[in-house]
Amino acid sequence: MARFNTRLIRPRVTSPVKSTGRTARNHQGAVGHLRDSRSELFLLAVANFVSQQTFHEGGDERDSRFATLVRKLAVEDPQWTAGLLHWLRREGGMRTASIVGAAEYVKARLDAGAVDGPSNRQVVDSVLLRADEPGELLGYWTSRYGRAVPKPVKRGIADAVRRLYSGKALLKYDTASKGYRFGDILNLVHAAPDPAKAWQGELFRYALDRRHHPEDAVPPVSNRVLTAHRALMDLPVAERRGVVTGPGGADRLAAAGMTWEALAGWLQGPMDAAVWEAVIPSMGAMALVRNLRNFDEAGVSDAVAAEVAARISDPAAVEASRQFPFRYLAAYQHAPSLRWAYPLEQALGHSLANIPALPGRTLILVDRSGSMWAPLSDRSQLNRADAAAVFGTALALRAADADLVEFGTSSAPVSHRRGESVLKILERFHSLGGTNTVEAVRRHYRKHERVLIVTDEQASFTHYGDVAEGIPPTVPVYTWNLAGYRIGHGPSGSDNRHTFGGLSDAAFRMVPLLEAGRSADWPWNG
Repeated sequence: MARFNTRLIRPRVTSPVKSTGRTARNHQGAVGHLRDSRSELFLLAVANFVSQQTFHEGGDERDSRFATLVRKLAVEDPQWTAGLLHWLRREGGMRTASIVGAAEYVKARLDAGAVDGPSNRQVVDSVLLRADEPGELLGYWTSRYGRAVPKPVKRGIADAVRRLYSGKALLKYDTASKGYRFGDILNLVHAAPDPAKAWQGELFRYALDRRHHPEDAVPPVSNRVLTAHRALMDLPVAERRGVVTGPGGADRLAAAGMTWEALAGWLQGPMDAAVWEAVIPSMGAMALVRNLRNFDEAGVSDAVAAEVAARISDPAAVEASRQFPFRYLAAYQHAPSLRWAYPLEQALGHSLANIPALPGRTLILVDRSGSMWAPLSDRSQLNRADAAAVFGTALALRAADADLVEFGTSSAPVSHRRGESVLKILERFHSLGGTNTVEAVRRHYRKHERVLIVTDEQASFTHYGDVAEGIPPTVPVYTWNLAGYRIGHGPSGSDNRHTFGGLSDAAFRMVPLLEAGRSADWPWNG
C-alpha cells in the first residue's frame, strides 16, 4: 500500500518568518509564539515609522527593540541585515527605519571590530535615496553618538551626495529649517564632485557659499535652474503674482524649480485658483494627491482637475511613487469633492497590483479591535484598522469566492460584490473592541481552502489554543502582521502556517508561490 506517493501529496514548503517553538504572553495576556531574531526584526522594520507610539508599545521602547535587533544581527548576520536595509528603503518604502537601521548597523560593527560582510560605507550609501537623507542620517548619528562621525559613515554619505545633489535638490531641501545644510554636509564628509558631472564642482561651491556667505552667493551661470530661480527671487513682490499667473507662468515656475511649498511664501499672497493652476503642472503625483483639498478650496477649474485626475491615477505614476495604498484612502477621506473619488479608486487599485486572484473559497478576517486604531504616526490620522480593511477588501474582491469578515470582541461578515468600489466597502467596517481572533476563526471557518488574517496579532486570552487550532493542517493559514509586535498569535514558517508583514501589498506575492509548492525566501532574495 502506498504511504507517501499518493494523489494528495504536497511538498513541504517554508516561509521566512519563523517561530522558534517557544511561547510567551502577549500584550493581552494570551499565550503567543516567539519568533527568531531575523523574523522579529523584519516584521518590526516593515511597520516601524520610528519614534511613534503604538497601542501596546511606547515609541522609545519600540525604537530600542529595533536598534537592539539591528545591532545584534549586524554582527551575527551582516549579509542578511544589509540586504534587509537596502530592500527596506526601496521596495519596503520605509525611509526613516532604513536610515536608523544603517546607522545602528555601522555602530555595532565598529564596536565589535567586525570586518566580514558588506562594507559599512556601502550600507550607508544604499539607504540614501533622496537629497535630504544624508542630513537625516547625520542628524540621527550626532544626536545619538556625538559629533565624532566615523570614516565609513562619512564616505557612505559622500557617495550618496555625489549621486543626489543637483540644482533642484538644493532648492527643495537646502533650507534654513534643516540642522545640517548642504554646505555643512559637504564640509563634514569632504565630498569631492563626481568627475563625470562637470557641473557639480560649481554646484558644491554655491552650496557652501549659500551656507557661509549667503549675501554674496551667486548661482553658477551654467545651472539654468538656479539662475532662473534667482531671477524669480529678485522680482519685486508687486510683480510676482502677475508673472506666475500670466502667459508662460507655469513654464517659468517649472524652469526655476519652484516648489508649491515655497510658492506661497515667495508670493506673499494667497494660493488661489490661478496660482495653483500655474504650479500644478510641475508638481509630482503624490504632491497632487496631498493637495486635493487645497485645490477644491481654491476653486481650481474642472479642466485642470481632470488633468490632475489623469496624473494621479496613471499606473506608471502610482508605481513610481511607491506610496502605501492607505495614502490614497487618506486622500479620499480628506478631499471634499467627489471629482477625486474615481481617480483615487483607480490609484488605490494600481497600488494593490500584487494582490493575487485566489482560486477556490477563501476566508478573510480583518482585525478591527481597539489596538488597531492608534494612528500610524504622529503626523497622520491613518490607522492600522483602516489599512487592514483596505488589504482585506482588495483580497476579497479579487478572490474567486471570498467570505470577508471583520472581528474584534464580536465578528460579522462584511458584504461585498465583484466590481464594487474598495473605498465604498470600507464604509461598512466598524470598531469592534477586543481581539477575539480565535472565536472569529471558529465561528466563520467553513471548510475554506485557505484563511487569511490581517491583524496586529495581539489576540485575547482563550482556552481554545492558538488561532489555527481548529483549522485542518492541510489548509493554509496566512497571517499578515501590520504592527510588528514581538509575539505572534500562532506558529509560522512551515506546515501551512505562514506570517507576512508590512504596510504595502508586496507580501501577497508569497501566497501563490507557497500554494504552488514552492518555499518562499526573504523578498530581497526572491
